[in-house]
Amino acid sequence: MKILIIGSGGREDALAWKIAQSPQVSELYCAPGNGGIERYAQCVPIQADDIEALAEFAQTNSIDLTVVGPERPLVMGIVDLFRDLGLKVYGPTAAAAQLEGSKAFTNEMLVRAGVRAKKFDVFDNAEAAREYVLAEGAPIVVKADGDAAGKGVVVAQTVDEALEAIDRCMVAREFGAAGDRVVVEECLVGEECSIKAFVDGETIVPMVPSQDYKRVHDGDMGPNTGGMGCYSPVPSVSQEVFDQVLAEVVAPTVRTMAEEGNPYTGTLYAGIILTDEGPRMLEYNCRFGDPETQVVLPRLDTDLVDIMLATVEGRLDEIDVQWKDDKAVCVVVASGGYPGSYEKGKLMSGLDEAGAVDSAIVFHAGTRKAGDDCVTNGGRVLGVTALGENFEQARARAYEAVGMVDFEEMYFRTDIAARAVGRD
Repeated sequence: MKILIIGSGGREDALAWKIAQSPQVSELYCAPGNGGIERYAQCVPIQADDIEALAEFAQTNSIDLTVVGPERPLVMGIVDLFRDLGLKVYGPTAAAAQLEGSKAFTNEMLVRAGVRAKKFDVFDNAEAAREYVLAEGAPIVVKADGDAAGKGVVVAQTVDEALEAIDRCMVAREFGAAGDRVVVEECLVGEECSIKAFVDGETIVPMVPSQDYKRVHDGDMGPNTGGMGCYSPVPSVSQEVFDQVLAEVVAPTVRTMAEEGNPYTGTLYAGIILTDEGPRMLEYNCRFGDPETQVVLPRLDTDLVDIMLATVEGRLDEIDVQWKDDKAVCVVVASGGYPGSYEKGKLMSGLDEAGAVDSAIVFHAGTRKAGDDCVTNGGRVLGVTALGENFEQARARAYEAVGMVDFEEMYFRTDIAARAVGRD
């Protein structure tokens, strides 16, 4: 089989690493890829949101399956385009991808699905949004309604922070058209986790749960990022909680989407918060998470290509998906200054040594090749994952591997998965 992966981050490197292990794969491409994905795939200089050029490449090269990594091409309708051309593609249609592309759509759909939803309101007028915040008080959550590349959410601890977030979205237009509307939600308190599933429109096959770290500094301090690390499984997610989320959140969502003419196919990612009153829904993503993919796929014991083909072809119920008992920990290595301004082009060393650590895998995110060298090319540079019999072992291996890597002004959190140690 010829397979094309779309995207350029750590998630796509993890997908390439896993897909390349399938005996079914004869040729593997990634557009546009990065400095690490070249280990497994031929990188193609087409950007992830140039969906017409991607479709032309897939047709010209007789691609048998395309796997879409990031959300933007999904929201733009790449799955619809590929399907119209008779091409197999893994991911949801544009209509189904509204689960991530529009916070308002998701909240309103959850109400129709009977999922216990947060109190919320939707505004296309900044002054009305401000008045709502002043009436509700803080803490409160302000979200750009549209696709803001994961950056349009503010958990405001004060009213002033919430008002500033509204102005950033709707007045300063920091997120462009994504901020035409804002959703203001009640703030839920508790431990967060991610529960993802393969979905073929009807059948739901859950993946193992994971938990990521959004804040840039140790102790969950500092600004939000795309994710500074994660681990899997999640000790706080008992089998009872896991089953409850699937039965009360994911299943009603999949059923309602199908009933309303927008059947969901691909990876459905439920962001859950474990409150004192039980698990509650935070948000949906319509693709694999980053860096969650870097701990979920190393635990997968089934051919990912088999699963994806069955998902695309509507026969997911035929696949027996198996998972390893190993614990997985991923530590993100970032450029100094991230998530603010940072410099690119820093020469990296120690990557081979890091990858040689027992049960460690170095996933590339923001890297590029410069001749024979590898240099930084983004805020989140690497996701260093390690497996172990317990969290203590997996965590020690991950940090041992991180210690092998060096580049100017590199930064990483030192407390990833610390809360899981001893809770295996």
